[in-house]
Amino acid sequence: MIREPAEVSVEPDGRVELPLGLLAEAGVNVGDVLLAFSEGDGRIVLRRASDVVDDLLSHGTL
Repeated sequence: MIREPAEVSVEPDGRVELPLGLLAEAGVNVGDVLLAFSEGDGRIVLRRASDVVDDLLSHGTL
């Protein structure tokens, strides 16, 4: 659950900026490599690349 909702917008060049506070609440650190993918239901998921690799190796899914 996000405790600090943040409204973001998609820029004309497709860029989206997330507030650092939101990333900090999620435990994401500056310099972390993230993968972004669509769940196909209107949600976009950001996950640490290392977590995605671990899930793929142990469960075969994201």
